Amino acid sequence: MAERYYQPEIETASREQIKAWQDERLVKQVRRVWENVPYYRKKMEEKGVTPDDIKGTEDLHKLPFLSKADLRDAYPYGLMGAPLKDCVRIQSTSGTTGKRVVAFYTQADIDLWEDCCARAIVAAGGTNEDVCQVSYGYGLFTGGPGLNGGSHKVGCLTIPMSSGNTERQIMFIRDLNATILCCTPSYAAYLGETMKEMGLTPAQIPLKAGIFGAEAWSEEMRQDIQKTLGIKAYNIYGLTELSGPGVSFECSAQTGMHINEDHFIAEIIDPVTGEVLPDGQQGELVFTAITKQAFPMLRYRTKDICVLSREKCPCGRTHVKMSKPRGRSDDMLIIRGVNVFPSQIETVLLNMGYPANYQIA
Repeated sequence: MAERYYQPEIETASREQIKAWQDERLVKQVRRVWENVPYYRKKMEEKGVTPDDIKGTEDLHKLPFLSKADLRDAYPYGLMGAPLKDCVRIQSTSGTTGKRVVAFYTQADIDLWEDCCARAIVAAGGTNEDVCQVSYGYGLFTGGPGLNGGSHKVGCLTIPMSSGNTERQIMFIRDLNATILCCTPSYAAYLGETMKEMGLTPAQIPLKAGIFGAEAWSEEMRQDIQKTLGIKAYNIYGLTELSGPGVSFECSAQTGMHINEDHFIAEIIDPVTGEVLPDGQQGELVFTAITKQAFPMLRYRTKDICVLSREKCPCGRTHVKMSKPRGRSDDMLIIRGVNVFPSQIETVLLNMGYPANYQIA
């Protein structure tokens, strides 16, 4: 089957075109932030940088980083890049690691975010003939609203289920012939096991694809979900700080997630020194949002450890790919001079058949 794209002229653009978009949008965004976000302007002044110093992506490294600590210090309105009258929505993190992050959106921000989610749905084989069941949480959490909007843009019949009530979830999947499931991987696994207990075989489950994110999951877990539900399971990545799911997404190759580079510039840095590392090296992922109006993050440190790859993808998309996050820089342990991430230990335990609950002593 030929690969489908939601916005082919963007998703398969030449590297030269992508660089031109990024250069132009970065220069504009830095100027905008300088003029509208005093908190970040102060950080630039402390580093001795002005908008005149940023002429393109090659100057990105000159800008100061933003961290979760900055978001807490500037809470709630300190990093807004648009007047409150132009903002139409907030979304928020769960606040599990401290004060909640509150992200703001103009209508244009929401439109672009939903475009990114629509790209992910089409990459998973979605069309306007599909029935898309969105079983991420709705409300302040970005998962439900993001995929819901993306599904509308593709033209799918959208079932806004939200999370929980497994019996009803399965009833709607079967009665409405849902073909695409959007939820966390752990919930997809639970749905699959429940259907198996009900005596349903993969052939009796109408689903063909799943778009899963919002938590870490292993390749082994992916294979189990695919086998139980009879689907192809696609990864999606995002952060509330950058809009939500759809910052990057997997294609049919399932070998990493294409970053929507017309909206986000990705860098990999050494988590200790902050030095930018070349493609192919593992480090901390940093994102700059170049089209966001209300909450324009510049060089935001995600704490996610991964690798970028520009190898040609068989799907035809030209945007850089990021690996599934391999751990968190704030979880890193140094054991006898070797950097070790809990996720690496978890993978070994899962491969040996042990449960994923463990304590590192």
